[in-house]
Amino acid sequence: MTLKISVVGTGYLGATHAACMAELGFEVIGLDIDQAKIDSLALGELPFHEPGLPELLRKHVATGRLRFTTDYDQVAEWADIHFVGVGTPQRADGHGADLRYVDAAVRELAQRIRGEALIVGKSTVPVGTARRLKSLIEAEAHPDSRIMLAWNPEFLREGFAVADTMTPDRLVIGAQDAEPAEILRRVYAKALAADTPLIVTDFETAELVKVAANAFLATKISFINSFAEVTETIGGDITTLADALGHDVRIGRKFLNAGVGFGGGCLPKDIRALQARVSELGLTHTMGFLAEVDEINLRRRERVVRLTHAMLNDDLVAKKIAVLGVTFKPDSDDVRDSPALDIAVRLYNAGAEVTVYDPKGNKNAAARFPRLDYAPGLAEAVGGADVVLLLTEWAEFRQLVPADLDPLVASRRIIDGRNVLDRNAWESDGWEIVGMGQHYAPLDAQP
Repeated sequence: MTLKISVVGTGYLGATHAACMAELGFEVIGLDIDQAKIDSLALGELPFHEPGLPELLRKHVATGRLRFTTDYDQVAEWADIHFVGVGTPQRADGHGADLRYVDAAVRELAQRIRGEALIVGKSTVPVGTARRLKSLIEAEAHPDSRIMLAWNPEFLREGFAVADTMTPDRLVIGAQDAEPAEILRRVYAKALAADTPLIVTDFETAELVKVAANAFLATKISFINSFAEVTETIGGDITTLADALGHDVRIGRKFLNAGVGFGGGCLPKDIRALQARVSELGLTHTMGFLAEVDEINLRRRERVVRLTHAMLNDDLVAKKIAVLGVTFKPDSDDVRDSPALDIAVRLYNAGAEVTVYDPKGNKNAAARFPRLDYAPGLAEAVGGADVVLLLTEWAEFRQLVPADLDPLVASRRIIDGRNVLDRNAWESDGWEIVGMGQHYAPLDAQP
């Protein structure tokens, strides 16, 4: 029998998972309580940017293999497996994760399912959530149902989500017995046939894998940025230092790029939620180092603001600043907790005239902070600029050479917040250029 799949929650995670499950040959129905979102997806229109996903969405909406609804009754009656991929944002009253959407989705399913079904959690949740939801299902389920639960965390990278779903680097399944794992082996048969590592474990380990991965990556980014603070003070080449460290196979080069820090909808809120959860468990000091990881990360934003002040002799009023890139990373339109947007807003609040250009992020940034100016292209953004800030390393910006900007700017000053430009080439052309981890005499104390 071919398994029928539902995906509850059609945001970034859910829409991606639904389209990829359809590509794997399953009949899929996506559910969301947001009617406008469902209407858009049903027309094959994706409400966010993710390379390769619009094509899959349109393809399988057209074939009828993928459809969308707001009706829990329809989903509960039809599907054999229900993937839950709703959001777990940071709570408004603290650092913990807001689980009301996960709880609501599982409760709605448990109350409506008749017969046998498997609920699979994919949302990032605090450890202990799955065991609690198992009890919720047992309390809410109809007597005529048999509902199993598994936890199957996602490891998607924005910009590479389709590939990460179709050809994952590992699959993790948390369950209390063997049957849910066997069902999910059928779902992921193609990946397993390609020798994708499979880890079958308990609920708690499956929940911890995701947050542990994000905590490690955040720590690695802040680690190199802490050394950037040293080289900014005394000198040294942070990129060469990172290259030297990266040759050690125990360390690796990825995520060792000094810059403006991490952001987005995962790393910042996940490390804060992890700290909150272990504190609830009485482990007050266990994840205390993550507070410093977070603090180092936030200091990178302040560093760019201070560099801009120094370049403009502490006179930002009416100065024109061009910000290139406002998403938290390239190949995404996500501006959640974006260091680039935060820096742009801080400079605006200091009195500067800030013009932003991002290949995909202008619309989302304008929705969050409409008072900035948003340019439709590079030339419009940098025209007449007193200083240019490269804050997101889109390919369009990585490939910039001085001649691209020379005839457009008012002053040849640039801050390379991602260390992607050839500093010697820009200095040879008469530009004042400073990157992250670089000693800057007008700002940093001499050793």
